[in-house]
Amino acid sequence: MTPEGVEDGHAAASPNDADIGQQEILKRVTQYQPLTFSLASPIFYTSNVALTRSGEVSDVVIAPVAAVYYQPRITKTLYANLDAREQIFYYGKYHSFDFGSLDVEAGLNYFLPQFHNLILRGEYDFNRLTLDDRLGDEFFSNHSLIFSAELPFRFSRAQQLSVGVDTNISVGADHQFPRRNDYEGYLGYSVNLTRAFTINAVGRVVARDYHQNGRTDVSEIISATATYRLTDWLSVSAISSFAHSDSNQDVFDYNVGNVGGAVALQAKF
Repeated sequence: MTPEGVEDGHAAASPNDADIGQQEILKRVTQYQPLTFSLASPIFYTSNVALTRSGEVSDVVIAPVAAVYYQPRITKTLYANLDAREQIFYYGKYHSFDFGSLDVEAGLNYFLPQFHNLILRGEYDFNRLTLDDRLGDEFFSNHSLIFSAELPFRFSRAQQLSVGVDTNISVGADHQFPRRNDYEGYLGYSVNLTRAFTINAVGRVVARDYHQNGRTDVSEIISATATYRLTDWLSVSAISSFAHSDSNQDVFDYNVGNVGGAVALQAKF
């Protein structure tokens, strides 16, 4: 149906045309916004607080996160990536597990439309862990290089399947026992059921190679998220995940399931 008063993209003829001159309907051009501020407050139930093989205990976790992302466009297909985020995990019952995690990252994202829209990413990440919300009380820090490649397959305007690999290489840490390299492959699916409602599902296999004690873990992880965007800046989500981990040292085998929700605020500039 043609909007009233419009014919072939132009204003319909009117007896007053001679008074107001020639007219044309203009479409709003979406402007790229490289700066994003984000606040979110996930709350979820976890079945295995300590990620142990036996004697599992469950708890409720509140994990507020604040983040800022800056992704300026360098060329048509090359973007810089600078971001910082702080997330604090508060356990409802087992407060000794409370911790904070700070990440600061810098890198590049490169898109190759000629190779089926292949996405290549490379970045440096600094991660710092602290006791609960005492941000000055650090117990671990790590410097790593992250490289990834992702190949998207779009079936329609509403559906996409993505296949990707990630490598996270630790190049320095202040404690060697938890230091590790991660090698991951994943398959993701997303669908927009409406303009406001999106479902995402991801399956991952991750090999974790620890720098000490000859430990290697292999984890299979599935997760699903349903997000409803109430406004351009406010959304609510239902979140769930399950992980099974096998280690060459049996004491580190575990299963864990998480289910909950989140409220997120986001502003772009």
